[in-house]
Amino acid sequence: MSTSRPPAVIGGFTLIELMVVVAIVAILATIAYPSYEEQVRKTRRAEGKVALNEVASRLERCFTRFNAYNAAGCNGVDQMTSENDWYRVSASAIAASSYTLRAVPQRGQATSDTKCGTLTLTHVGVRSQTGTPPSGYQCW
Repeated sequence: MSTSRPPAVIGGFTLIELMVVVAIVAILATIAYPSYEEQVRKTRRAEGKVALNEVASRLERCFTRFNAYNAAGCNGVDQMTSENDWYRVSASAIAASSYTLRAVPQRGQATSDTKCGTLTLTHVGVRSQTGTPPSGYQCW
């Protein structure tokens, strides 16, 4: 005579275990997301700095060639956008012996980057920003 056995119980997760895992993932996401957003802002800001330095390099080549930043043979810097259009670079003041360049944040960068705001670069390499970053925070 054979005895029938109950079917083997296959291991699984209880609802409590799943809820604990979901809670842990939610806590990690809450901590990680602001850091991710800050890194995205910094990356976009780096794009603005690259665009500023590119325009400054063009102006320096012009000065080397014509002994003036605003010479007729120079490529004018009316306005230029960064590679992904996060910053718009313009020359607010170009004279024969000086210039001031500004990189104004565009689209989402304009609203999210309140720490640094508009980046500025002059002919002597002075870098500044319109925002007021917290102590120890570097815009440049």
